[in-house]
Amino acid sequence: MRRAFLSVVLLVSAFLILPASPATAAPYCGLVWGSLVKSAPGLSQAPVTDVRTGRHACYDRLVVDVAGDAGGYTVSYVPQVVQDGSGYPIATRGGAALQITVNDPAHDTSYAPTYSPANALELTDVAGYGTFRQVVFAGSYEGYTSLGLGVRARLPFRAFVLDGPGTSSRLVVDVAHRW
Repeated sequence: MRRAFLSVVLLVSAFLILPASPATAAPYCGLVWGSLVKSAPGLSQAPVTDVRTGRHACYDRLVVDVAGDAGGYTVSYVPQVVQDGSGYPIATRGGAALQITVNDPAHDTSYAPTYSPANALELTDVAGYGTFRQVVFAGSYEGYTSLGLGVRARLPFRAFVLDGPGTSSRLVVDVAHRW
């Protein structure tokens, strides 16, 4: 009986002393976006009209407003943001850079600018943001408009188009504060 009791005590002790297997960490804020290229096909002549940013609890958001149905887009991490047409490099602050190409021009059908930032190297003030470090205008060429987004580090992001208000639409790019 004593031997059986000692066996049970040793067995229970072994379970208490052995380290537990590491639990799988829950995704940050439930975000499971990843950091690979995000894109959608399509081309539109609806012009870009504005670029704005916002802060959220788990991510920073960039919004590109389009006057009509937005075309497609491509968003990807790049070694350096480049200007449309010329390929001229544009330096951005931060540990990583996203090149954002909207398949919409920044001019109307008469080639009058519909989006002409006062400072192409500082589209919005992102001081105090968790992830964003700088938003730059990389130009509009042959129906495409490009932006550069300097971020703290290569972090997960998502990109999608929202309709409205009215007949307008907008490309949204969210970048998580951490993995």
